[in-house]
This record gives sequence, C-alpha cells and structure tokens, in this order.
Amino acid sequence: MNNRFMINYSPGTTPIHRLNGATKVIGFIAITIYVIMTFDVRVMAVMFILCCAGIISMKPNWKPVFFMLCFLFVTAGVFGTLMILLIRPSSGLSHVGAETIIVRFNNHLFLSWELLWYVGAMFFKRLTSFSTAILFILAVTPSELAAGLNKIGLPYKICTVVSLAFRTIPDIARDFTDIRNSLMMRGVELDSRKAGLLKRIKQTVMILSPLIITAFGKVGDIANAMDLRSFGKFKKRSWYSEHESAGSDRIARVIIFMVALFCGYYIVWHRILHPSPYDYWCPWVKF
Repeated sequence: MNNRFMINYSPGTTPIHRLNGATKVIGFIAITIYVIMTFDVRVMAVMFILCCAGIISMKPNWKPVFFMLCFLFVTAGVFGTLMILLIRPSSGLSHVGAETIIVRFNNHLFLSWELLWYVGAMFFKRLTSFSTAILFILAVTPSELAAGLNKIGLPYKICTVVSLAFRTIPDIARDFTDIRNSLMMRGVELDSRKAGLLKRIKQTVMILSPLIITAFGKVGDIANAMDLRSFGKFKKRSWYSEHESAGSDRIARVIIFMVALFCGYYIVWHRILHPSPYDYWCPWVKF
C-alpha cells in the first residue's frame, strides 16, 4: 500500500483487493450507472453505505482521503451552495416541485425549505459519486486497471497508456520535490514561513519548465524501451497482474449483475414508462 497517494501500486490483502481487474472495472461501471441514474436520496443512500463499508474494509491511508473529502466539501458544498442560493434560489420549485419560503430578502433572493433539500440532495449525490471513485481507486492498481479494461474489450495499447499515466504520478512527484529542493539550495525562497503567498506561487512556476523537460525525457526513454520489446507487434498481449477468476470474483459478479438488473428496471420503469415530474424526491412534497 502506498502511504502518500491514494493510488496503490501493489495489490492489497483484503477481499476487495483480491478481486481481479475485470471484476473491479465491471463493478465500477455498474456502480457509476447506479449513481448517475437517480437523484433519489433513498436510492443513493444504499450505495453510499455500501461504498463506505468497502472503503473502511480496505483500511486505507486516511490522510489523502480526508484531504479530498475536505476539498469536495469546500468546492461543491460551500461554494456550490452559495452560488445556487445567490443565482437560482427558485431551484427548489423547479427541481422539487414546491416552495415553502423561510425568509425572503427581495423578489430575487429568498430561502425555502425545498431549496435547502435540493442543495443537500445534490451534495449527497456528489458525495456518493466521490465514495464510489475512492472505492475504485483504492481497490485497483494501474496494472489491474489496464488488464480489466482490456478484458472488457478496450485495445491493449490504450490500456497500456492508461497504466503508464498512473505509474508516472510518483515519478513526477519525486522530480518536483528534487527540483524544488535544488532551487531552494540556490537561494530561491519557497518556504511559507519566509516568503509570501504570491511570491511562492511565482517561484513555484519556475519549477514547471524543468519538470516538463524531465517528464518528456522519460517519455522518450519509455517509448524506446517499448519499441525494443516489440510493443504493438501482436494483436493481443498477456497481463502479469491478471489472474483467473476465483470464488470471490464469481460472488462479486453475481452482485454486480443484480445491481445492473436493478439499474435496468429503475431506468425503464421510473425514467421511461413512469417518469416523475420532478427530479428530486422530497419527503413532504406529494405529487
């Protein structure tokens, strides 16, 4: 398990980690469709609880997870809510179907219970999407991701590019640290205790040029190494990280199939045959 990044570069030992790449990719697709298809808090809550339970079971490094959660709360929660309250306070009526005014400042700025419910439900949907993404990121390694994508029909050349993109993240982070330390040894002030924020941002931009040059140099080395190994000569390739389906994979795929069936039923029945006049379910609003 990697201690700095949420992306793991070696398989874990938990039951979710032991699933093969194809099962993880198919499961992520099914869960993503589940989250996208509905704005109903009752339906999303089931998947949110399951994803949280899966994340806890993998015993991750909580520091980057909490950092991303705080970032989501500030951007989608605080700023997103303020923009809706200021720009479209009538969203409660248009998305929930009712408007019970709590306080009215003028004709264009007011607050209603349905608006608060809409904002909360929208944030919960983003939180559920965040939990599904974190679950998948923590469960899969770049090699398993590439093998899983290839297993469901994606060309292996594209899968290899995806795997290499994830594997270069720690290299770029290490190069960034090395270049930053070199500049500080040459007298460039990058310490927050000694330099102001604007000065630090200006000095940090100086790191981008050598970082980009170094990254392109490594891309050339990787391309040459792949050419020397005849990459792309054959139509198929094997993956050292992919293993045969075990009993846990078969159980997981049965669960994924049930989720897919529910998604199909929900989309056909609630979205096509009997669509609701409003997107967001609200407990005190009756249609």
